[in-house]
Amino acid sequence: MYLSAEELSSRVAELGAELAADYEGLNPLLVCSLKASLVFAADLSRAAPIPHELDFLQLERYRGGGAGVRLLKDLDAEIAGRHVVVVEDVVDTGLTLNYVVGTLGLRSPASIAVATLLDRPYRRLIDDLPVRYVGFTVPDELFVGYGFDLDERYRNLPALHLYRAPEL
Repeated sequence: MYLSAEELSSRVAELGAELAADYEGLNPLLVCSLKASLVFAADLSRAAPIPHELDFLQLERYRGGGAGVRLLKDLDAEIAGRHVVVVEDVVDTGLTLNYVVGTLGLRSPASIAVATLLDRPYRRLIDDLPVRYVGFTVPDELFVGYGFDLDERYRNLPALHLYRAPEL
């Protein structure tokens, strides 16, 4: 196990309190990127004791070796003039997040910030991302549990685990 359910819960509670202090009276929109961010977004939403709304995006990486992402599911909410917090499972190179922030930025929100459970700042290719809330800085490893999957398995585990491939 890398992070226990208790460690995750404690840190998410701290992030929820930070978010609540920063957005008191502003009714922010939490934008969850499906699927891996769902568990973190649900817990963060419950941990933020202020009025806020929740909406979802779903992205897919281009297949066949192409760079970039495409939007599979767009937001239902209008975000013009709204304070938006993008909720991510992990920020790595920043390429996908840069696409999301850029796309949402074209819709004239009042502000955009990012809350990520896991961060790998040493892998960034994009430096000027609005990452404001970070749960944990982690090594370049494959994680499962707490929403993270391997071929759609292990998302339901309550703790975060390092995945080790079975030896042949």
